Formats: sequence, C-alpha cells, structure tokens
Amino acid sequence: MKKEHPSVLNMWKGFLESIGENVEETEKQYSSWHFEITEKGANRLAGLVINGMKKATAASLWVEEHDNGYIPKEGDYSIVTNWDGVAKCIIQTKRVNIVPYNQVTEEFARIEGEGDLSLDYWRKVHEIYYIKECERIGKKFTQEMPVICEEFDVVFK
Repeated sequence: MKKEHPSVLNMWKGFLESIGENVEETEKQYSSWHFEITEKGANRLAGLVINGMKKATAASLWVEEHDNGYIPKEGDYSIVTNWDGVAKCIIQTKRVNIVPYNQVTEEFARIEGEGDLSLDYWRKVHEIYYIKECERIGKKFTQEMPVICEEFDVVFK
C-alpha cells in the first residue's frame, strides 16, 4: 500500500479544526485519492475541482468492486490529491446514482465539468478511459456497464 503524503493528514486536521473537531475525538473518516490514470489527467482534474468547475465524477462499478470493494455514499469525505499524493482539497459526497453507461445524462456530463461540458464529449473521453480500466481487470466495456455517478461539494481547501 502506498504511503500517504503528510499533507493529507494535515489537511484533514485543518478541516476538522475548522468545524470544531479534532482527529483524536472525531468519528468522521476519509479516503484520499487522485483522479484519472495519468499524471496530467490527475492534476488537471484536481484543478477543475478546486476552481469549482468539476462537481461530479464517474467510476466504473466493476472497477471499484475489483479494486477496493467500496462504493461511495452520501456524506463520505474524500481528500483529492494531485498525482504525487499532495492534498488539494476535501470533497463531501452529496449524491450517488448507479446507472448504465448509456444512460448517463447531459446534466451529469455538464456538472462533471470536463471539456465542452457536453454528453458527446463525456462519452468520447470516458469510453476510452473505461475500455482501459475494464481491460486492466479482465472485463469488456459495454454500453450497459454500470457507472457510479457521484456528485460532491468542496468543503475545504
């Protein structure tokens, strides 16, 4: 398992302090991760979250089940990092829907905040991404593949 960058715990402590809690006594938990499978993509998407353009993300249910068995749920906290693991902000999940790839909506594509914000753009780039991720876990991408559509708010940066 990769060692967590010290900035992650520091950001978590700062967030808890800002809401009147501390690490020793809180029941809140977090995960930390970066977007994408490339350094350029991870850093670009973290920037979109920080500047308020990106308010959602979409992951393959198959890949999430394979990699960690955890599906995000409303109220979850995540510390978004850059490619190198440096904390950039904390997000809180506000809504999760699992839908087939071919039923992702124009509205969801818009709030995901990438490219020209269109569903056509979303499908073009996500199909390429999902094909690679499915191959990595021995699955074949389909138009019916379940996608975790997660909406979030930035709660600390």
